[in-house]
Amino acid sequence: MPEKLNNKPELKPFRRKLRNNMTAAEVALWMMIKNRQLVGERFLRQYSVSYYVIDFYCPKYKLAIELDGAGHFTDEGRAYDARRTEFLNSVGITVIRFENVEVFNYPGQVLEEIKKHLK
Repeated sequence: MPEKLNNKPELKPFRRKLRNNMTAAEVALWMMIKNRQLVGERFLRQYSVSYYVIDFYCPKYKLAIELDGAGHFTDEGRAYDARRTEFLNSVGITVIRFENVEVFNYPGQVLEEIKKHLK
């Protein structure tokens, strides 16, 4: 039987913890995309692919949306994000990234950029 790649059961408690402790930027974006509010498409939050947990995921378009806070701007954070993006791309998932500040200061532009990938 092939290995389960998405939403591994052993990561469920961790995913739940992340959903219950979302950053302010994650909450703000979730309020804009949940319940099919963005062009009628379904997004999931804290979705895992292999051992990587994606902030938001649109299964129909295999689109991962990542929000980057301070931890992502270190050398270690950038290297981890590069490995993660390379892996996700290798299984057919497109990754788009936004800085947390963009969600607060330019929400319309963030949503427009996401829409470009939903075609």
